[in-house]
Amino acid sequence: MAYYGKCIEIAMKHLDRFQPQKDSPEQFLEAAAASLQTLSPQKQAFIMEILSGCLEYRKLLTIVVDAFYVRDGRLCPRADYSLFEVLCYLATFQLEELGFQVFRDVVQAQPTHKACKFLRFLFNPLNLGSWIKDEWSLVYETSHVKENWIDPLMRWAPEIQELINQLQREPTSQLSPPKSKAKVTEPKELSLTTPRPRAIPVPEPVPQVAETRPVPRSTYEPPKEQRLLEMTKRYNRWKAEELLLQANIKELRCAVPRSRGEPQLQGQGALAAPRPPPTPITARPHPLPQPNDNAPVKLNTAAILREGALYQRQGEKELQRVDRLVDGAGDFSEFLEWQRRMQAKDWEEQLAAGEVRRLRGKLSHEEAALARQQVAREKRRTAELKKEETAELMQRCTERRLREEKSMKKLVEQVMETQKNVRAAQTELRKGRRRIAQEVTEENRELLQRSAEAAKEEQGQRRALVSQLRALEFQPTRRGKLVDLTQTPGHGLEGEMSVVELRERLALLKETRRRQEEERRDQIIQGKRAKSQELRDTVEQVALCRAAMGRSAALRWEEKKARWAAAGAPSQDERVLELQRRIQEKAAERRARAAPGHVPAPRAVRPKQRVSPAAAARPRAGPGPGAVRRPEWRRRRFQKT
Repeated sequence: MAYYGKCIEIAMKHLDRFQPQKDSPEQFLEAAAASLQTLSPQKQAFIMEILSGCLEYRKLLTIVVDAFYVRDGRLCPRADYSLFEVLCYLATFQLEELGFQVFRDVVQAQPTHKACKFLRFLFNPLNLGSWIKDEWSLVYETSHVKENWIDPLMRWAPEIQELINQLQREPTSQLSPPKSKAKVTEPKELSLTTPRPRAIPVPEPVPQVAETRPVPRSTYEPPKEQRLLEMTKRYNRWKAEELLLQANIKELRCAVPRSRGEPQLQGQGALAAPRPPPTPITARPHPLPQPNDNAPVKLNTAAILREGALYQRQGEKELQRVDRLVDGAGDFSEFLEWQRRMQAKDWEEQLAAGEVRRLRGKLSHEEAALARQQVAREKRRTAELKKEETAELMQRCTERRLREEKSMKKLVEQVMETQKNVRAAQTELRKGRRRIAQEVTEENRELLQRSAEAAKEEQGQRRALVSQLRALEFQPTRRGKLVDLTQTPGHGLEGEMSVVELRERLALLKETRRRQEEERRDQIIQGKRAKSQELRDTVEQVALCRAAMGRSAALRWEEKKARWAAAGAPSQDERVLELQRRIQEKAAERRARAAPGHVPAPRAVRPKQRVSPAAAARPRAGPGPGAVRRPEWRRRRFQKT
C-alpha cells in the first residue's frame, strides 16, 4: 500500500504542474521521465503509464471530475483534483489490466472518505447510463464508449460497492473498544451557555476582467513592404548587371567605316554605339584582380556545346562585319566624340544633383533635432499635469473604498440572520437521498442478474460453435492427382503445347533477346565514343576563344584606366554652396538652444551596402542610353574618398 501511495503522490505532483495552454504533452512527458531516473524501473513504468493516460484521456476525465465537484464533491478541496483524475483513469481504463486486488491496494493507500465518495459517484449506474455516456459520446463514438468503457464499469460495480462498504466499516471497527477492557469513568458535560456561532465572512466578489484580444500574427512577422522592397532591390541589381554584361559583350573593337551616301544598315546603329567612359572622378578605380588562366573549370556537355555555339556565332558576325568594311562602310568617330562629351556633361549634372539631395537630407536632420527639443519640453510639462490629476483620483478612490466596506458589513449581518434554519433542511435532504440510493441499489442488482444470465447463454452458444468447427477440421480431404509435363492439355486450341515445350521456347526467346541487347550495347558504346571526341574538339576551340577574349578585355581595361587618370575633379555648384551655408546656420542654432545635459535622439544610420570583389572589378559604364547609371550611394562614396 505504501508503494502505490508514493507512486500516486508523485504522479499527482507532476499533473499539478501541467498547464494545457502552455505545455506540450510530449515535452512534459520527456521532462517527467528525466526527473524519475532515480526511482526503480517498476515505479517509473507505473508512474509514466498514469501520466500518459491522464494526458491522453484528459477530456473524458475532466468531464467526470468537474461533475463530481458540482454534485457530490462541493466540500472537497480543489487541491485533490489530480487525485480524482488518477482514480478515474485507473478505474475506467486500467482496472481490467491491474486486477481488483491491485486496485484495492491503490484505493486503500489514499484518504478513505475522499476515495469512497468519488468511487460511489463514478460507479453509480444512473450516472454511467445517462449523462456520463452522453458526454463521452460527444468525444468518441457511442458504440466504442459503450463496449469498451461503460459496460466494464457496470460489471465491476458490485465489487467496487463491496470495497466501499468494507472501507467505511474498517475505521468504526478499529475505534470500537475491546470487550475485555475495564469500564472507565465517563465524564459529564458541564451545563454551560452555548456560544453563538462564529460569523462566516462573505467572500469578496471576483472581478470579471474583459477578455483580451490575442496578439496578431503580424506582430512576429516581418512587414510585407520590407520583403517587397528587398525583392525589388535584388531584381534591379540583377537587371543592371545583365545590362552591363550585354554592353561589355556587344562593344565594338574598331570603328565601322562607310561612305557618305550609303544608308545605315538595320541593327548596325545599336552595335556601332560603344559605351562612353564614365566621367573622371577623384577616387582611384578599383584594381582589376589578376585572372588565373590555369584554374580548373568543370563544364558539363550542355555548357560546352552552348559555349561552342556562342563563339561560332560571334565568329560569323565578325566575318560579316569585315565583309562590310571591305565593301566600304562608314565611320562614326565624329558622332561618338560628340556623344562622349554630352554624356560627360550629363554625368557632372547628376553628381551635382546627388550632392544637393545629400545636403538637403542633412539640413532636414538639423531641423528635426530642433523639433525634438521643442517636443521634449512639451512632454515634460504634460507629465507634471498628469501627476497632479493622478493624485486627486487616488484620494477619491480611497474614500469610495471606505464607503463600500461599510455597506458590505451591513450585508453580512443580514445574510447571517437568514442562515438559522439551514440544519433542518439539510437533515431532510439527507433522508431523501438515502431513500433514492436504496432504490437504485435494488435496480442495479436486478440488472446485474439479467446480464449474468445473458452472458451464460452466449458462452454456451460459443462452445457449441467451436465444437462444430473442430469436427470440420478433422474430416479427411482429397489429394490432387499427378501431372505429366510432357503431355498437351488437349483442349483443341490453336498453338497449344506441353509445359516442357513451352520452357524450351522460352529459353530460345531469352537467348535471342540477349543477343539483341549485346548488339544494341555495342552501338551505344560507339556512339558515346564519337560524341566524346566531338566534345574534346569543342573544348579546345572554346579554350582558344577564351584566351583571345581575355587578351582583348585586358587591352580595353588599360585604355579606360588611362582615360580615368587623365580626367579632372567635378566643379562646385551654386546650389551646393547655398545648402552648406544653411546647414552651418541650423547647426549653430541647435547647439545654442540645446539644454545642459540634454542628449538628442540618435539618428538611424543607413547601413552601407558592401560591394563584392567581382562587382568592383567590372568596368563601369557611362550614363549613355545603352549603359547603366551608377546608384546614388555609390556616387556619394566616391565623392567622400
